[in-house]
Amino acid sequence: MQNVVPASSRGSLALRSLAERHDAYVEEVEHLVRAGMAVMRRRGTLDPRVSEIVAEANLSNQAFYRHFHGKDELLLAILDDGLRQLVDYLEHRMAKERTGTGKVRTWVEGVLAQAANAEAAEATRPFALNGLRLSHQFPEEVRRSEALLTAPLRDAIQQARREHGATSANPARDAETIYHLAMGRMEAYLARGERPSRADVQHLVAFVLAGLERDT
Repeated sequence: MQNVVPASSRGSLALRSLAERHDAYVEEVEHLVRAGMAVMRRRGTLDPRVSEIVAEANLSNQAFYRHFHGKDELLLAILDDGLRQLVDYLEHRMAKERTGTGKVRTWVEGVLAQAANAEAAEATRPFALNGLRLSHQFPEEVRRSEALLTAPLRDAIQQARREHGATSANPARDAETIYHLAMGRMEAYLARGERPSRADVQHLVAFVLAGLERDT
């Protein structure tokens, strides 16, 4: 007698197989992202070889090219992963502040902490030195990442301006301006291999907050 698997069971088996394959692929991507970051931190470069990355991840070239067309796509994934972690870190710290001014201060301090903290600086420096290349190659993806990072800042700016009785015709532009100011200072410190002092951080914070207090 022929053993026939019911259609419903076949469907369940197929779905389970697809889910397992998806989980395996997600795990491969995570291994490659972590391996790419480890190689870059060890070598201090944004230009690791694919062979180094797959060796670090204990995967094959086939596994690499199954998920990424090239090395720069992996670097973009690493950058996006790092930015999402930074957003989570900033939002966690900002949530402890009750005022918009306090939230803006915390956001600026959190960005500069990427240069002040030795471990964060080591991870961030390759992107600070080579970020323009990724921005040129993947402009839309980088813009989406920047929008994710400035979203909590934009909300904090609106709250801070209300607290000071001021208004802002374009809070998104305000957030973008502060973003480029803070990121520019952070990247400059990383490029020079320097750490901002507490006085340096507070000077930038005071400059930003003074701008928010005026009506625009």
